[in-house]
Amino acid sequence: MNTKFAIPCAIVIASAGLLGSPAAAAPPSTISGAIFTSDVSGVPVNLNIYEAKEDVYLNGGPGINAPDGAAGLPDGTYSFQVTDPSGKVLLSTDAVVCRQFTVVGGVIEDVVDVGGCEHATGADGEDGGATVQLFPYNNTPNNGGVYKVWVSPTNLLDCSAPGNKQCFVPRYSKVDNYKVRSDIIVEIDVRFWKNGVAMDGYAAEWTDTNGASNIKFSEWNPSVLAFHEAHFEATEEGRHSIKVSDQPGCDITAVELPDGSYGKLRGNTSTVSFDVAPAGPGADVTYFVDVSCR
Repeated sequence: MNTKFAIPCAIVIASAGLLGSPAAAAPPSTISGAIFTSDVSGVPVNLNIYEAKEDVYLNGGPGINAPDGAAGLPDGTYSFQVTDPSGKVLLSTDAVVCRQFTVVGGVIEDVVDVGGCEHATGADGEDGGATVQLFPYNNTPNNGGVYKVWVSPTNLLDCSAPGNKQCFVPRYSKVDNYKVRSDIIVEIDVRFWKNGVAMDGYAAEWTDTNGASNIKFSEWNPSVLAFHEAHFEATEEGRHSIKVSDQPGCDITAVELPDGSYGKLRGNTSTVSFDVAPAGPGADVTYFVDVSCR
């Protein structure tokens, strides 16, 4: 493990707000890049369903099947937390100072050395970076076994910001949902179509019920049940949004919502919003968003 950022635990344990001290420069409007969860090896797990809480690792970057040039997180130091899907219940049990890592070249370089409470890591065989174990954290109160991991630049944590979740500000956070010991499937799948053919490697941005976001890419990967789709798994009850924009090889002509209606195009971008209903016992529900390209 690298030891570049030694910070005494007591400094931040005494005041979580210290991690969120305002940066000297004006903060960005949002954070670019993406995150996802995987096992220790960096391999995505089928439908984000894990056998045990200890099996879940954080992975930086846009994912194994993202197109060349897709952006990971910007370089810097980040903090993470695990909550229930609403973000209201903090499940991480250690101090936030223990939950930090660095990103270099768009991939996770290492955890921050804080004197022994930092999290375990693994080696990502796909991008050469590190994976970071999310454990320890408590069981989720969610009946569907859903957890939400948050990642935010450490210097943008702000315990006084409106709508913050344990000092994590949604607009500055990347999130991903996952499940432990639950096979209930509630997901949003975005498909990109051109001349009747589903296309891979196209980005869709999801904004969750808290206003936090993440980016996934359409892919053909049957091992994780991705069939030319950008997968957003374990989505919670409430209002969600999907944003798509023109990309090379796809000039958007229409965006169809799950209910069959169509979203508005504003220039080369469309943002559609819809409600995810409560998951019934044993119910598998997929909300499709279909993007037509020319």
